[in-house]
Amino acid sequence: MLTVVLCGLRARWAAFLGSFVALALGVGLLTTMGLGLASTFDAPEREPRRFASAPVVVKGKDVVTVDVRRGPETASVSQKLDRPQPVDIELLGELKARWTVTTAGGPDAVGVHGPAAEVRTLVGDRGQVLTGNERRLADPEPERDAEALVALNSLLGTAGGVTTFVSVFVVASTFAFAVALRRREFGLLRTAGATPGQVRRMLLAEAAGVGVVASAAGCALGAWGAPWLARVLVDGGLAPDWFAIGSTAWPLHAAFWTGVTVALAGAAAASRRAGKVGPTAALREADVDTDVLPLGRALLGTGLLLTGAGLLVWTGVTDPSSLLKRKTYTTLPMLLITGVALLAPLLVRPVARALRLPGATGMLVRENSAAAVRRTAAVAAPVLVTVALAGSLLGSATTVTSTKAAEAREQTAARYVVTGEELRTVPGASATATTSVFVRDGDAALVKYGARAVSDPAAFADLARLPVKAGDVRDLDDRSIVVNEEWERRTVGESVDVWLADGSGPVRLRVVAVLALGTGDNGPYVTRANAPGAAVDRIEASDVGPEALAAAGGTVRTVEEWAAATHPATSPQTRLGLLLVLGIALVYTVIALANTLLMATSVRGAELAALRLAGATRAQVIRVVTGEAALAVTIGAILGLAVTAFNLGALGAGLAALSAPVSPAVPWTAVGAAAGVCAAVAVTASALPAWRGTR
Repeated sequence: MLTVVLCGLRARWAAFLGSFVALALGVGLLTTMGLGLASTFDAPEREPRRFASAPVVVKGKDVVTVDVRRGPETASVSQKLDRPQPVDIELLGELKARWTVTTAGGPDAVGVHGPAAEVRTLVGDRGQVLTGNERRLADPEPERDAEALVALNSLLGTAGGVTTFVSVFVVASTFAFAVALRRREFGLLRTAGATPGQVRRMLLAEAAGVGVVASAAGCALGAWGAPWLARVLVDGGLAPDWFAIGSTAWPLHAAFWTGVTVALAGAAAASRRAGKVGPTAALREADVDTDVLPLGRALLGTGLLLTGAGLLVWTGVTDPSSLLKRKTYTTLPMLLITGVALLAPLLVRPVARALRLPGATGMLVRENSAAAVRRTAAVAAPVLVTVALAGSLLGSATTVTSTKAAEAREQTAARYVVTGEELRTVPGASATATTSVFVRDGDAALVKYGARAVSDPAAFADLARLPVKAGDVRDLDDRSIVVNEEWERRTVGESVDVWLADGSGPVRLRVVAVLALGTGDNGPYVTRANAPGAAVDRIEASDVGPEALAAAGGTVRTVEEWAAATHPATSPQTRLGLLLVLGIALVYTVIALANTLLMATSVRGAELAALRLAGATRAQVIRVVTGEAALAVTIGAILGLAVTAFNLGALGAGLAALSAPVSPAVPWTAVGAAAGVCAAVAVTASALPAWRGTR
């Protein structure tokens, strides 16, 4: 058996080259993403700077703590305040009376030159006592390093998931198509006395050999490419300047064994089909495919298709706001895409027959594509995956941000908007400030909401065009609040306990209006009296000209300009991250197309010779072969666009359920570029062996 496997690998190295490259690249990308992901788990511990000379730092409160119910007992939960509170004046006087106290850059913290134990006893629960390396928490933005890694961690995790998803699909498809091309070989082996089990073991042994070598090469490739990825992420603004790849070893082990497992899993399904090939397959001459969709693949594809569609619909009905989250619109469509890709052999024939191509060449291209379903599906499926990913990911991101911009424009009747820090109020204009409020969610959680603080409720009500579901925003005063449908207590006239932005409270406020949830920026609203420390950062006006508004001290824009500036179509960082993910899928698709078409066309020598004997010229034969490749790419693009339409339709329905304006956006440029690259590779990979085979 081992001799047969080694001879097969040596004789069919070209057929295994595509699988080797795809698997090595996949393991390399997994290694790179894994090393990058491992480097995001811990931010570097920086030395204290602001109070480096003080042994003890006393800091004002920067969290709000509330007792909640946890089963039969109570527990304290905390939420971060927008800004640390100043050190208590009385406490500061007591500290100065006993020790030397230094201040640096603000009243939120002071350095104390005294014994830590005695300082902690004096402070009690009136502030925070920091010693050792914890003193860095008093530096400006002490958590910026850890926060900078959150988005990067999500991006690399998503990219790693897409890499695994696409690599499994491509490798499995490649092995399955290679097995379909070797039916006569397996028939000869069966005729020579090989059992079905021996045929299956031979294929698994081939896959294991390819998997081990490709995984080892991929690990080396990934370790080399990880520092390059770090530089790209830093240069693109996706990672902080200090980000670098660490020396963690577990990503190498995980990537290697994942590669071997993917190779064996991809070959396992194909080997079961190979074991069913009978001795009579050696006599087969017809190229019309039958039984192209095994029962197991049909059940799996149908299950994934129904699950993906069902989850999208269910999420849109029960929790439509989650459809706006990047993690949701990145992961849920993958189930749908995989299901349709698995069912591609069932779909390509009716789509091919529905496309009308002119002339005798067009008729031959259409009929050949419909007859050779396995070949057509093997080309169409990776194109489907790439087009659907490009359309769904970029389309969802652009749709969400476009909807937020449209929602912002619709929610004000102002002509001009002024933005800036600590703006001065302007008579006749509505001034608001950014703040936050905290409220219990049931008995077991404390939730923080970003809110707007209104300076003049009457001026605000005149310009606001909020999606009010109940009540009236004109009733807002210092003893009331405007909430949205996400709040547990959202009945007009009901009172709710709220903790304010400085941690004070609870303050009991009456609900005067309830807003639709929208894209997440609809309320709550309070007055400036319930927003301690909040400075005006937005002024809206309709009857005041830009010259008068300039006195506020900020940037004056029209509403359209403000909406475009504050809600860009897609941030450069987000777009770069999505393009990184889509680039992985496109590379895999190119490898799969080239490998599939080189294998498929190289074994069509007898068919191409028959066309020449029938009177076809060499150019006509090449046009037929390349036309079939182009048609398969077109079918894949059509199916990918259908999946994209369903995903964006589900997102649009979710936005409509949130009472948000729906602004669907299909990224035609990205979809067209992906389909164009696929078409160019497919035509080239089919033309070269056809040209050689018709010499």
